[in-house]
Amino acid sequence: QVQLVESGGGLVQAGGSLRLSCAASGRTSSSYHMGWFRQAPGKEREFVARISWTSGITYYAESVKGRFTISRDNAKNTVYLQMNSLKPEDTAVYYCAADTYMRAIVAGTPDYWGRGTQVTVSS
Repeated sequence: QVQLVESGGGLVQAGGSLRLSCAASGRTSSSYHMGWFRQAPGKEREFVARISWTSGITYYAESVKGRFTISRDNAKNTVYLQMNSLKPEDTAVYYCAADTYMRAIVAGTPDYWGRGTQVTVSS
């Protein structure tokens, strides 16, 4: 089992920045691919970004490309999401996710999820 805990959310004005963190604990001796997802009120959860454990290759949703950066510190078992040039439409609960198979991250069905952290962007 892996436990994921997100932090770093909050209220920010449009154009501002936030950095989310996701700390993994538990069975972290395994290699996990990591992803960030978000869910806005009244909408389905959507993919934001993912990073490969093995290659470090990253991939982003078109809506955040060029503004968000996903990274990881394997020594700290932590993944980050740096969010710049935030827009009101970025307002959502942001979830961290992990799975040993990248295809699960791609499919939006990873084994492990955090509880989420709220990001609110005011106009």
